[in-house]
Amino acid sequence: MTPASSFRPGTVFRVAPRSMVVGVGALLLVSACRGGAPAPVTVAAPLAVPSGAALPSAPARPVASPTTRDEVVRTAVAVFGDSAAVAVADSPNAAPVWDIDVRSYETHDRVAHYVDLFSTRARERFVSRLSRGTRYEPMIRAKLRASGMPEDLTYLALIESGYDPHAYSRAAAVGIWQFMSSTARAVGLRVDWWMDERRDPARATDGAIRFLDVLQKQFGSFYLAAAAYNGGPGRVSRGLTRFADELEGAEGEDRFFALAEQDYLRAETKNYVPQLIAAALVAKRPETYGLAIDTLPLYVYDSVKVAPGTSLAAVAQAGDLVSAALRDLNPALLRGIAPPDAAIFIRVPVGAGERIRIVLDSLGAERTRGYRIASVAESVTPTAFAKAQGVSLKQLRWFNPAWKTTRKGRLVAGQALRVPADLALAYARDIPDPSLEKYGGRGGTTTLTARGVHVVKRGETLGAIARRYGLSETRLKSMNGLRGSRILAGQALQVRGAAAPAGMPSKAARSKSGSTRAAPSSASKAKASKAKASKAQKSTPKKSKSKPPSAKASRAKPSKTTRG
Repeated sequence: MTPASSFRPGTVFRVAPRSMVVGVGALLLVSACRGGAPAPVTVAAPLAVPSGAALPSAPARPVASPTTRDEVVRTAVAVFGDSAAVAVADSPNAAPVWDIDVRSYETHDRVAHYVDLFSTRARERFVSRLSRGTRYEPMIRAKLRASGMPEDLTYLALIESGYDPHAYSRAAAVGIWQFMSSTARAVGLRVDWWMDERRDPARATDGAIRFLDVLQKQFGSFYLAAAAYNGGPGRVSRGLTRFADELEGAEGEDRFFALAEQDYLRAETKNYVPQLIAAALVAKRPETYGLAIDTLPLYVYDSVKVAPGTSLAAVAQAGDLVSAALRDLNPALLRGIAPPDAAIFIRVPVGAGERIRIVLDSLGAERTRGYRIASVAESVTPTAFAKAQGVSLKQLRWFNPAWKTTRKGRLVAGQALRVPADLALAYARDIPDPSLEKYGGRGGTTTLTARGVHVVKRGETLGAIARRYGLSETRLKSMNGLRGSRILAGQALQVRGAAAPAGMPSKAARSKSGSTRAAPSSASKAKASKAKASKAQKSTPKKSKSKPPSAKASRAKPSKTTRG
């Protein structure tokens, strides 16, 4: 789901006269072995489609002049953007070719282990994931190829999520590429209460390519970049610095395996690259391992620009669409409507765009909006207000993430709230808050910020980040194993150590006071004074009628004891 304001200005689309519809056009058919050597292909000529007409099922007559596979892929992405689909026909006679180095490591113990696992014990699950990938893999490969990245990095999405747009990890990583929300925003994705583009296969792929490109340029290795994608660039950077002597002589992709031999990376990260290599080995030769892969329809669509708040239900009615298909094409819309603050492009089945655009324009924004506005006349509980409006408390909350309440939890009178329409609710998703970030162990809820991790945003400098956290630039570089001052958007930097255990003063506190002993408080002085006086009374014989120490004396004596 791409906001209207973020469409690339140079992209060419099929647009009907005076329409707001972006169409896919025709599919490009590439006659080449999947991942094999480039072969001559022909490119389908553009289709002339009358306004409102459906696309023909067969491509137009191809042009006479052949072109290369590289040119076709780049043209596909340039012309069709997110909808780019390159259908690749397998050649039974050609041997598979990989554009990442898998042959050098296929006999590695961990690689061999995962090849065996994917083709035996985990066979059914692996086949299911590969089958799901047939829907998205052509689009991912086209985008990787157009960006100059190895196409076989698509298998990162296979091992990350099994090509599942709604995959949700225990660490709150989401989508095909398993982004944390902060990293997703850093690479240009919208993640908020209304939209989560981590769930959008095309937009998330764009973000993953940007992030992997940053990591590859930082480490000079696709396998180290993959390790950093999984375990964090800061940790990989520190490992390369810490084990520089042990890694001496290792070059290229060997550096990952040399680092993985050290007792440093997490087991998950050590196994991440071997899984990638094993997945590439098995996925490109499924018949060798006796795997039968089902093929799903390609991920292609038309895009229609809609007003803020437009419901998917209204779009479905306008185009007489099956609701499940429309939901599947728009996984980033969390509440079943376009965000109330932005006009966006909603995706619809190929050929339906123009008809839907005409109907939506005739209805107007008011009739296509997925909610109505209701004013809170008097201070009531959210539950009572929701009941009066005929919706559940949860449904009311979905459409009003920032309602105002009193200290007693009652709604503030006078505010206007959105009340969702029944049809709009049918498209809403009951999911956790997208801004939630869990990080670390199983069931942990610590945020990246709380763990002292800063994700670099575009335009930030190392010096500015150091000043923000009260560090010198030298200290910040030392903490992250950096030799230079160059940092990149999306890079995670450790900006402080782990918090001190409860009840123990922090290192900073000890340095500031000059001692680990805390200074006595007024309450502790008074308590000591009372104890001193009680002790004096007990030590006096019962016959004695001497009075207890005066307040002045009792205050003076403990202070001497404390200083001593």
